[in-house]
Amino acid sequence: MKKFCIEVKEVLRRTVEVEAADETEATERVRQMYRECRMVLDASDYERTEFSVKDEKSG
Repeated sequence: MKKFCIEVKEVLRRTVEVEAADETEATERVRQMYRECRMVLDASDYERTEFSVKDEKSG
């Protein structure tokens, strides 16, 4: 039997509304919220799961 390395990629997505002077500041505010765990993505943010073959092992 062959062995395979399969990558499983789960995508979570959420749109966050923030007030800021510009796009750069808005993005940084949301990044900081995420880093500080003030915004935690969970099952309700689920979008999709992808599976892809990364390698086939011989033997």
